[in-house]
Amino acid sequence: MFVRRIAVIGTGYVGLTTGACLASLGHDVICADVDADKVARLTRGEVDILEPGLADLVAEGIAAGRLTFVLGAASAVRHEPEVMFLCVPTPMGVGGVADLSIVESVIEEVRELLPADCVVVNKSTVPVGTADRTEELLDRADVAVVSNPEFLREGSAVYDFLNPDRIVVGGSKQDAAERVAALYAKLGAPTVLTDAPSAELVKYAANCFLAMKLSYVNAVAELCDRLGANITDVTEGMGYDKRIGQAFLQPGPGWGGSCLPKDTSAMLQLADAADFEFRLIRATIETNTRQRQRMVEKVRLAVTGKRNGSLSRRRLALFGLTFKAGTDDLRDSPALAVAALLRQAGADLVGYDPALRPDTQHPDLSSVTVSDDPYQAAKDAEAVIVLTEWPEFRSLDWQRLAESVRNPIVVDTRNLLDPAVARRAGFEWIGLGKPLPAPTA
Repeated sequence: MFVRRIAVIGTGYVGLTTGACLASLGHDVICADVDADKVARLTRGEVDILEPGLADLVAEGIAAGRLTFVLGAASAVRHEPEVMFLCVPTPMGVGGVADLSIVESVIEEVRELLPADCVVVNKSTVPVGTADRTEELLDRADVAVVSNPEFLREGSAVYDFLNPDRIVVGGSKQDAAERVAALYAKLGAPTVLTDAPSAELVKYAANCFLAMKLSYVNAVAELCDRLGANITDVTEGMGYDKRIGQAFLQPGPGWGGSCLPKDTSAMLQLADAADFEFRLIRATIETNTRQRQRMVEKVRLAVTGKRNGSLSRRRLALFGLTFKAGTDDLRDSPALAVAALLRQAGADLVGYDPALRPDTQHPDLSSVTVSDDPYQAAKDAEAVIVLTEWPEFRSLDWQRLAESVRNPIVVDTRNLLDPAVARRAGFEWIGLGKPLPAPTA
């Protein structure tokens, strides 16, 4: 494999993972960011992102001299990279469309500095047509643009990068697409070489399908609640079908995070622009919104015994605040969305999350008092509500928790706990799509 000189612009989840992993494959990588303090920390090997294996890869890359960090995209490009990856944020803008202002700003900064024959790679999730727009902004016939979407899950991003299901590269210049695909040759993954619009649409289509699958299983779990069926058995029976598979069949308080909400909204915008009514995606989003409200209804019924009972001044302990276990990411967290609804209903909220400290700052945390002790969080609570699937919650002393709470009720929106363990500790365990235990004589 040829060693390439690579510039990665942006050091968030995608950028830092991309840079560190490409360096581990033997390439010479220089990563750029606009935050001087962050660049200094990364240069020292200090990684702020909670991502298994990432800090080790960064340290190894720095020690081997294959990974460096600089301030600003222009500084990275002055090292004459053969390939430049754009890994900058593309947040949801007005109306749900992706905001490309940062992408465009970087292109403006490096346009005149890029060496001839460099390939610019859109790694960020971008709308269909962004590669063409990037080519227009560059206005450089000697610089190719390709789309190479990422398929990284937070909490397993390093693993996903180094063990990909597929590599997708799209562009109008075949040789440029092949050069980018060759960067991943060591990984031995199936490679899809296509045009840029198709590559750009792959990411949206994949994420929207996963969101639909999650909304579907949440709806099935509600049906199980109404029919007395067991969602675990239902999804097990479904998952053995190879056409369906086991992944993304776990019910929960709704989907969230940095990708699915943004990408489903962007897909609707793409469809609307093409004069196509994508009813499936719209229903997927509506089902997700309903799921969060349904969690509040479950809590209300569990705590008050009434579907319309008041939660005013009721102290509730929330276990899990991040959008998924294994990360410290709070962006579009379904746990925080449920917390906001509970707070609107008047509840007093105390939260515990293994990845968060009491001084963690985030606008959506304003309605929750964060504790670094689960037993303190549960003290005098009228219910414990499991909102994020941290495995650590299974190993808590539930007998001790039962003695701390005011009412021994646990609403497990992830079906994470062993109901028998919770019940032996004295809790009333309430899950999703789970039949209640038969009454004892």
